[in-house]
Amino acid sequence: MSSDEICMLYHGLLLPKETHSTESLKFVQEYTFKDEDVVAVTYPKSGTIWMQEILPLVLNGGDLTPIQTIPNWDRVPWLEEKRLAVVVDQLPSPRALVTHFPYHLMPPSFHASKAKVIYVMRNPKDVMVSSYYFHQMAGFLMDPGTFDEFMAKFLEGRVLFGKWTDHVKSWRHTELGDRIMYITYEEMVQDLPAALRSLSDFLGSNLSEEVIQKIAEHCSFKTMKVNSMSNFSLVPKVLMDSDKSPFLRKGVVGDWKNHFSSEQLARFTSVIRKEMEDESFPLPWSLD
Repeated sequence: MSSDEICMLYHGLLLPKETHSTESLKFVQEYTFKDEDVVAVTYPKSGTIWMQEILPLVLNGGDLTPIQTIPNWDRVPWLEEKRLAVVVDQLPSPRALVTHFPYHLMPPSFHASKAKVIYVMRNPKDVMVSSYYFHQMAGFLMDPGTFDEFMAKFLEGRVLFGKWTDHVKSWRHTELGDRIMYITYEEMVQDLPAALRSLSDFLGSNLSEEVIQKIAEHCSFKTMKVNSMSNFSLVPKVLMDSDKSPFLRKGVVGDWKNHFSSEQLARFTSVIRKEMEDESFPLPWSLD
């Protein structure tokens, strides 16, 4: 299939037609945010599924029912995808959502509300590696080609939701004040209980240490990998073929070192540095 059959363009961004439609994108622009809503924002492959596991438990005081009985895409739906219209009326309050949208595409009601945002960033080299494997197993996406070919597409923004640098910059230049919290995938991997404490404080959940530890245990990569409500094993093989690459592949930091040649690393680093050179905020990882 051609890219036109697989993807649609929305304000210059590539979105997969399997999960997005003109109707779903119209629905999101008319979506009414409530003040108590919480939305986790990520560039694809930066910890979205992890936040779909974590948010319900932080918001409900550690009740495991949602992560054991509701598939993640219905439990914490994507703002821009088709499923939101189907499940939105069933979401408990406070509602938890995820989105890959850049800041400027958020609906008007978001800006008028007091809804809180958790922006999760991940080292772009690991993001690209994870995305490369996802494109291999996802039957509704274009074949990624060679690693070198995919890297060129990634750096030019010819991938889902555009350039990584544009996405990060859009959410770093907001006027949300204390409505937004920034956290990295790497922080969550290094010390998940500490990350959960920060989330609990930000969301006003006041979780006990016992509940924090319980959530950390049930939101570990090992536990999620065997949870059919979280590992995408319920998705038909024609859409996601785990024989080609498991959806929850490694969940580690630094896997890029197993994939980049020294020449590729120099090229990747040069492009990202150039695009971020005028930014006042530091990136929390070394690009070398």
